[in-house]
Amino acid sequence: MIFSRRTPADLAENPLARALRERSDPPDDLTFSNPTLAGLSPSDEEVREAFARGPSGIYRPAPTGSQSAREAVSAYYARRGADIRPERLVLAASTSEAYGYLFKLLANAGDTVLIPEPSYPLFEHLIRLEGLVEMAYPIRPSPLDRRWSIDLSGIERGLDAGARTVLSVHPNNPTGNFVKPRERKALMALLDPARHALISDEVFFDFPVEGGERAGIAAAAPEGPLAFSLGGLSKACGLPQVKLAWIAVGGDPAAAAAALERLEIVADTYLSVSTPVQEALPRLFEIGETAAERIRRRIIGNLAALDRAIGASAEVSRHPVEGGWSAVVQVADWRGPDIALFLLETAGVLVQPAWFFNWAREGAFVVSLLPESASFEECCRRVFAAITGRR
Repeated sequence: MIFSRRTPADLAENPLARALRERSDPPDDLTFSNPTLAGLSPSDEEVREAFARGPSGIYRPAPTGSQSAREAVSAYYARRGADIRPERLVLAASTSEAYGYLFKLLANAGDTVLIPEPSYPLFEHLIRLEGLVEMAYPIRPSPLDRRWSIDLSGIERGLDAGARTVLSVHPNNPTGNFVKPRERKALMALLDPARHALISDEVFFDFPVEGGERAGIAAAAPEGPLAFSLGGLSKACGLPQVKLAWIAVGGDPAAAAAALERLEIVADTYLSVSTPVQEALPRLFEIGETAAERIRRRIIGNLAALDRAIGASAEVSRHPVEGGWSAVVQVADWRGPDIALFLLETAGVLVQPAWFFNWAREGAFVVSLLPESASFEECCRRVFAAITGRR
């Protein structure tokens, strides 16, 4: 075949995608996570004003990002209690690109990257596109309080099998669990500073929902194994269209300095971050704080609506949502068709099935907490009416 193994061999539609394509009318969507379509992002006027503030007509390429832009990201971290200096930051156009930078830095072709499961399926594509191999370690719900936690034995098995890079999502998508301080400590103890590194995806860090312990910014660690924290305007400021993300580098200072030297070479090869967005960044953070608060209120309000729709049902429940933009719902003892297909056909509502996140759990599905509140509440009513009616 002419095509590389970096792209999927099988591009056939799954049954849910086929059912969507064949529908004559679009369903109500409880899967979207685009804040610009949810009325939550900064306004057009605010974004235009931010871009009009700085000089954008002169190109002065800086591989790791301009000094002023990196200072703005450093100040963002300082407001969250993390001391990450501008010289420890590398800018990219997106977190997907940031992953690409780090995989180029840390792994050779054919190497294994450990990823959480369940988690967002984008990771598989990002890893494959770099010529790497993914291996899953489990995130498991407690039988007592249903809160999710990392199965550290799965990480240990992967490291023993030769993996050198561990990907952690803090909080995880879609399970919403933050990495707990004790989990972070135990995880870092498994990593050999001479061989292993941690990539901590923290794009949803600013959106705690139901409390609980959470570890801090991974890259704020001044010693130990290399740790890279990822963030970006897409989630932190509700600005996915603006295209700016960052890598913060922490761990042993000598190793971090060596990593930054090599990351500069990688970033200099692409120079993908535009001058206008770097010039506008301080103001984008300002307007983004207000947008993030709107998002937090929407998430909390919709989670309460979800709970009202579930009510005192003995057959439907949800997992705790420590953070993030999604909720995992479980129908007990579900038997029959794929639940996402069932809800699409009977309620006219699109949800994400558990298998989308590599979680083989019958009757489990995921809903976004971003939709407009009245629409979200009505969709929940129809979803649970359909489930109850089938029983």
